[in-house]
Amino acid sequence: MYAGWWMRKRHDNPMAASTSHAASPAYDAVVVGAGPNGLAAAITLARAGRSVLVFEARETVGGGCRSGELTLPGYVHDICSAIHPLALGSPFFRTIPFEDYGLDWIQPPAALAHPLPDGTAALLERSIAATGAYLGEDADAYRRLIAPLAADWDILADGSLGPLRPIHQALHPFASLVLARFGLAALASARGLAERRFRSEQARALFAGISAHAMLPLEHPITAGFGLLLATSAHAVGWPIPRGGSQRIVDALADYLRSLGGEIVTGVEVKALDALPSARAILCDITPRQLLRIAGDRLPDGYRRRLEGYRYGPGVFKLDLALDGPIPWQAAECVQAGTVHVGGTLAEIAASERAVWRGVIPEQPFVLLAQQSLFDPTRAPQGKQTVWAYCHVPSGSTCDMTERIEAQIERFAPGFRDRILARHTMNASEMEQYNANYIGGDINGGVQDLRQFFTRPLPTLDIANPYATPVRGLYLCSSSTPPGGGVHGMCGYFAAQAALRERMA
Repeated sequence: MYAGWWMRKRHDNPMAASTSHAASPAYDAVVVGAGPNGLAAAITLARAGRSVLVFEARETVGGGCRSGELTLPGYVHDICSAIHPLALGSPFFRTIPFEDYGLDWIQPPAALAHPLPDGTAALLERSIAATGAYLGEDADAYRRLIAPLAADWDILADGSLGPLRPIHQALHPFASLVLARFGLAALASARGLAERRFRSEQARALFAGISAHAMLPLEHPITAGFGLLLATSAHAVGWPIPRGGSQRIVDALADYLRSLGGEIVTGVEVKALDALPSARAILCDITPRQLLRIAGDRLPDGYRRRLEGYRYGPGVFKLDLALDGPIPWQAAECVQAGTVHVGGTLAEIAASERAVWRGVIPEQPFVLLAQQSLFDPTRAPQGKQTVWAYCHVPSGSTCDMTERIEAQIERFAPGFRDRILARHTMNASEMEQYNANYIGGDINGGVQDLRQFFTRPLPTLDIANPYATPVRGLYLCSSSTPPGGGVHGMCGYFAAQAALRERMA
């Protein structure tokens, strides 16, 4: 393979490898970064019969989708992503024969539990009616809000998991009606929608916690859209857990890419585009800041200045735990859920997210927790458990949030601390050291507010192709492009489609 030749040549004479390109391109495409989006881009190109080479800076593929023994031997922890609400709903992922490459999805009885200060909990189950049973007087209001969206999930996923597109490009003739109905509600703030639609604290808190995945104050416009999309996905396709760890997702993608003839080189950090083999297209699964670093001298001055203004959001503090048994939740229903949102009432969650946005460390952070080992025995020794948890913090924070996170969990699970055997932590600064795409600990690849959600990375007249740069053949395919953060591969898929149209037709 050319990759092997190129690696040997680069080792012997790095300058020769970057300057001695053949008369014709060595590859149709080179992809920088082997996260879910980079691999999705490479697969899309390889399935179109194009030659593809992928470079990954770390020794293993994965990006934000890796697993490892972080605490004690035999305890498998998801280092970044853990639960995958958009995985089974992704139009691109649906085309991947994951089962042929050893990936097995686990669906917990409930996608989500949200414990409340009074000792009760609301559960987000696959059934809308079953979910309503935990929402008291708001059961019917919840059904009226979510049921129409769940019924049209395929249209909703196609329309929302991608760039803005002319309506004639939609896959379904009634897409405009479905998306308009969703958009009217989605543009609202999560707090406004929750307080307008629901009366019970259970329903308001449940929706607030789901919406807080936006990493924005719940009073901001479009935060309701995050809550609506994620809640709907729970009913339509579930929030699955990959058996054995999130690493299995990217391992399956990598194996599938190789079966198509694609090549992957790990352990090589791309520090400049000139160091790459020649190709018709280069697709970068990196954020604007890294693009400026490796391609800044090629970018026009005006574009470079605009890209320097790209905004990153709050960071996260990550805590992984090895436990000597399950979390002793006060609300027993919580053991049915793969994910638990620990933050209390809507007002408490809103206060935490507002503080982070202002650059203040919250004393009672909103905690997103996963308990995969309850449903996947491969994650821990028999009788033991793992806990995956994180909270939002100001960008670049080095504050140790361990005590605050554990206090929040203990609040809803008395005796929890007594079961801790070992800890592993990463503050926001360390998250960026681990994954260069997590600028300041931002796991979403940039702020996803009203100003930047529809125009990431930059506003463009070609709304259907925000992936191209002014440099011919150079594309961004990371979560800094539509549809943003999450393990779904859609950023890579759409960027590759743009490259096929413009460079390989």
